[in-house]
Amino acid sequence: MDHPFAHYFPNLKIGRYTFIDKEFISKYEALKESIKDDLFIVMEVEIEGSVCEVFIQIEHKSEREDVSMRLFEYFCYAWLLKKRPVWSIAFYTDDAVWRKKVPDSFWYAFSEEKGKQHCHFDVIKVKKEKSSDLMKKHSLLCKLLALKADDRGLDREEIIKAIYRDAANMKEELDNDRKLLVAQWIDAYSGISQERLEQIKKEENMSYVATTISEYYINEGKLEGKLEGKLEGKLEGSLKTLQMLDSLYASGTIDRAKYKEMSAPVQKEIRELEDALKHREAV
Repeated sequence: MDHPFAHYFPNLKIGRYTFIDKEFISKYEALKESIKDDLFIVMEVEIEGSVCEVFIQIEHKSEREDVSMRLFEYFCYAWLLKKRPVWSIAFYTDDAVWRKKVPDSFWYAFSEEKGKQHCHFDVIKVKKEKSSDLMKKHSLLCKLLALKADDRGLDREEIIKAIYRDAANMKEELDNDRKLLVAQWIDAYSGISQERLEQIKKEENMSYVATTISEYYINEGKLEGKLEGKLEGKLEGSLKTLQMLDSLYASGTIDRAKYKEMSAPVQKEIRELEDALKHREAV
């Protein structure tokens, strides 16, 4: 597979790359609330022989927004985490037709000699791309973005099948978070019925991915509670699971019906654990 940016930045010499999302968030607890509705990826990438931090902000909402201030905030956090150069990229996946250029820099400083100083970032408008062109690339990222690009003349089911095949070939390289991101992206932007989507999953042998987002989070919560070894730990894990689902619903990643379906077993478990704790205290 090509590196994730080969299509958009063909002139850059990209070496090894790794994802550090969890490290990024755990280092800065204050970020958890501010980024709960955002979709982003944080990576370490070797560029021109030097390691750089890459912060990718994916604007998945329907309206076009100026994200320059938010990107600069994340830029600062990323620099503080590793004290290395930071490369910020904004992918817009909305369906709007753009008539004006969105900001690609943020004015963050001033000096008498240099005047205004700006932090610059790259902007990529996915809807301007042809899905057929993206599908020709040996990149899982490009195939995922093909679902939000101009898909005229292309069968969406074929796009989804190609994504699943690439993900299956990379299953040893993808951790659970990355597999979940692929599943979330397809569920949100497949453009086909859920019934047909489930059929394709079976056809492409995608059983290694969590069957549903809720199953993944519930399992993560149970594991965390199991490690705690106490009712309090299990309750904490379930509460975190519900909080994550709330975030997915608030960001529009899942609709109300899906949220109710996925959160119901978690809420039931929370009630049972709370009752068990009350009973223990009464005894």
